[in-house]
Amino acid sequence: MHVPPTNPAAPTAPHRRRRRRSKALGFAALAVSLLMAFPTARSAFGDETGEVPGGGDLGPNVLVFDPSTPNIQGKVDEIFKKQESAQFGSDRYALMFKPGTYNDINAQIGFYTSIAGLGLNPDDTTFNGDVTVDAGWFDGNATQNFWRSAENLALDPVNGTNRWAVSQAAPFRRMHVKGGLNLAPDGYGWASGGYIADSKIDGQVGPYSQQQWYTRDSSVGGWGNGVWNMTFSGVEGAPAQSFPEPPYTTLDTTPVSREKPFLHLDGDAYKIFVPAKRTNARGTSWADGAPEGESIPLEQFYVVKPGATAQTINAAVDQGLHLLFTPGVYHVDEPIEIDRANTVALGLGLATIIPDNGVTAIKVGDVDGVKLAGLLVDAGPVNSSVLVEVGPEGSSGDHAANPTSLQDVFVRIGGAGPGKATTSIVVNSDDTIIDHTWVWRADHGEGVGWETNRADYGVHVKGDDVLATGLFVEHFNKYDVRWSGENGKTIFFQNEKAYDAPNQAAIQNGDIKGYAGYKVDDSVTTHEGWGMGSYCFFDVDPTIRQQHGFQAPVKPGVKFHDLLVVSLGGKGQYDHVINDTGSPTSGDTTVPSQVVSFP
Repeated sequence: MHVPPTNPAAPTAPHRRRRRRSKALGFAALAVSLLMAFPTARSAFGDETGEVPGGGDLGPNVLVFDPSTPNIQGKVDEIFKKQESAQFGSDRYALMFKPGTYNDINAQIGFYTSIAGLGLNPDDTTFNGDVTVDAGWFDGNATQNFWRSAENLALDPVNGTNRWAVSQAAPFRRMHVKGGLNLAPDGYGWASGGYIADSKIDGQVGPYSQQQWYTRDSSVGGWGNGVWNMTFSGVEGAPAQSFPEPPYTTLDTTPVSREKPFLHLDGDAYKIFVPAKRTNARGTSWADGAPEGESIPLEQFYVVKPGATAQTINAAVDQGLHLLFTPGVYHVDEPIEIDRANTVALGLGLATIIPDNGVTAIKVGDVDGVKLAGLLVDAGPVNSSVLVEVGPEGSSGDHAANPTSLQDVFVRIGGAGPGKATTSIVVNSDDTIIDHTWVWRADHGEGVGWETNRADYGVHVKGDDVLATGLFVEHFNKYDVRWSGENGKTIFFQNEKAYDAPNQAAIQNGDIKGYAGYKVDDSVTTHEGWGMGSYCFFDVDPTIRQQHGFQAPVKPGVKFHDLLVVSLGGKGQYDHVINDTGSPTSGDTTVPSQVVSFP
């Protein structure tokens, strides 16, 4: 939940370090790869005779439409009615539209609902209409419009502007809006988003009351305003660099990116398209026609449905299958282990994984090119030491040519019920791309309290050369982000410190007042960040002071650009922005204290 500012918005490469590896490790990895090419499948019962089938139907919660489908609007409205305010519900839906033109559609998108076209390009599936998110369910306040998505569609909005009033965990990917895009709810109420990637908006984007936003590898016809932090990388038409007034952070290109895999139709056959890695990208991946990458037939995927066990899922991976999680909630009593290079694990409709007995939900090996995408990991009632682990401790493989990526991988601690985890995401593998994640210790819902949904750390990066594009991490009891690896980069960071700290002593970090929202270890020599904000709202004890939002060693290779801290409504204050640099917040005016660069 987010406390709004005064409404301002009525309409108007550094060189790489020496790798920790040897030729012997390379030969060992080759040997493992050759062995894995001829796996013996495990059955759900642990024997070596079962075979997990690939392909099949997509289950009852994937609704597939074509232009001749009767009563499309009625069916879409029915899903929205169920999901509009179901913030912690258990239903999950994916609305999939075959290539063609759909007239007079207004698809309102609620919680745990994804809408997507099934073409290879967004323009293959066109709505003469809208895909709408508004906030009527919450009295015009969009700060809790989470967990939904729109992908791979072209929209010709009825009134010329499409409304997408969202906050965290609501990506807008591979979209073509033939008009403007309004990111605020009707009435210009509060919003705390958000993320756009690989999209083209022909007209102007109007953020209005949006507190922050990140846009990557896209094209826009214009950008209307900024509140606290608007960050762009690789965006044609983006406003010029001008932080802090207006608060625009603009990079011409994105150093490394790879778009999210997506389901599409090739004739009547379902395939999953896996986009290629891009370097120094600018603009959409589909601007010149078919994007670069490969299509993998559905028959090479285990189509996972609710009730599937971790044992069967792991057997499918051992067997050589990729994973396509259909919309639903999956309980696992052992980790889902993905240790085969280039494995795709894609979730539809915010597919949700819950560890029941304190295990790690997902473990990725120190291998090339794994793609985790479209998944929500929800902590279980028994504490997990880690929920998502990318690479085992001590990973050292070089994955620069083919990195593992996490895209729209979200983590939640509490809210839907009791949940605990010491650390949400640990990244040990070098070169990993974290592209849009929201890692959230719940501040509202069920099972919420300083010790009830205890979660000390959000994201801990230990690997080298890791890039985060769109890093949203909130409310952890200690560090929200801790970075221990060398040559890390973050483009856009949004953070709130935990609201529910009972007193100053509860957050004391040795002789430092509070744990930084983003800490770089003292041992690190190279690190860089752009467009990064940390906010506090200590409503239980408004006298709490947070020494800083950011903590980092003062070294020539450690650089930050465009930092800010904000006291929301004067509930608690920051003494500095980073280390002991930057002016304090003060009073209840919710005006950011900003540092243009550090050191």
